[in-house]
Amino acid sequence: MAAQLAVADACVALASEQEARAHAEARALSPTPHGRVGLELEFHLVDLQRPGRRLEWPEVSGLLARVPVMPGGSRITVEPGGQLELSTLPMPDVRSAVRVLREDRTALSAALAASRLGLASLGTDPARPAQRVNPASRYAAMERHFDAAGCGTAARAMMCATAALQINVDAGPASCWSSRMRHLNRLGPVLVAISACSPVLGGRRTGWRSMRQQVWGQLDQARCGPAPEGTDPRQDWASYAMAAPVMLVRDPDTGEAVPVTDRVPFLAWLSEERALAGRMPTVADLDYHLSTLFPPVRLRGFVELRCLDAVPDRWWPGLAALTVTLLDDAVVADGAAEACEPLAGAWSVAARDGLDDPRVARAARRCVELAAQRCPVDLRREVEEYAELVTRGRSPGDEVREQADRHGPLAVLEAAAHAW
Repeated sequence: MAAQLAVADACVALASEQEARAHAEARALSPTPHGRVGLELEFHLVDLQRPGRRLEWPEVSGLLARVPVMPGGSRITVEPGGQLELSTLPMPDVRSAVRVLREDRTALSAALAASRLGLASLGTDPARPAQRVNPASRYAAMERHFDAAGCGTAARAMMCATAALQINVDAGPASCWSSRMRHLNRLGPVLVAISACSPVLGGRRTGWRSMRQQVWGQLDQARCGPAPEGTDPRQDWASYAMAAPVMLVRDPDTGEAVPVTDRVPFLAWLSEERALAGRMPTVADLDYHLSTLFPPVRLRGFVELRCLDAVPDRWWPGLAALTVTLLDDAVVADGAAEACEPLAGAWSVAARDGLDDPRVARAARRCVELAAQRCPVDLRREVEEYAELVTRGRSPGDEVREQADRHGPLAVLEAAAHAW
């Protein structure tokens, strides 16, 4: 009965802007203790016999039908370009999350090896052109929306040729939300710089250390840019959601996503300035709209940190542990907040110049130094190795760039897929 009532409530039209804002605020952050961690790692799927070709959808879907359930319970999903994503369950701490993701990464690689397929953990596909293979209506509608907005090329690159390490953490107590979000927004550029692992995209170089982040910056910033920073993160999130244009509307009868090709902020639909789907928006429409917002820090009751490039298997455990320590260890967070204060809004600088920028490098060195001192003992070796890399002014993408210069982008993709 409760489930039936929830479905019925979701189908009721929102009565006012106030109701919509209240709903968005309630979805933004939920009070919890610090501690739990979820990890999501995306991989480029590579045919080891013909690494230059992108697998077609029947091959990908058939493959997934044969893959066993992951031993650690991670969920496997397919991104628009055929990238595979492993998403762990919420774990008690970062040590548990890393352990599970490693275990499931091993199991998935073993399942793919029989078909001579590999997984490349890099921020961008360095060699193959961006091409959508997943036929899901949501992705087809996203593509049409971005085309209409004039950023279709960047959108296809983002959807089909990028990969990230996403870190999900608890929101924490309500009393700390404002300072926590401020800290995340200052720390973000440092994390972009130290994780930068996408110097080549589709055989092309622009000189940016993170071309993945560059692509995100070329998309509509009302949807993909940082949320505004005020005194109440939940209110800030609701304002961001109301101003963001509606990307697609789900047909309530078929469940199919229908693209919105005009620029219609959600608030305009809500206030009847613009009609969409011949009706007023419902709670379900608002929830779906929230799922199409892609800022570098996204609120979903917990906090999604979306600004890290996927990095090779040698590096991601240390990057994950380092990041969580910078967020959730009170002593480290205080020191990191002070170091990162000058970097407010420096997302593009960090993505373009990385650790070549003196301000970013100075803050990054201080952050990794602090994290290495107080990270989980079980992951100290990985964190210290990452800290040593950053202290030398390098990120994982420097090796990728050097390999691409010597051997070409396709060799980089093939080597990454063989590396596990």
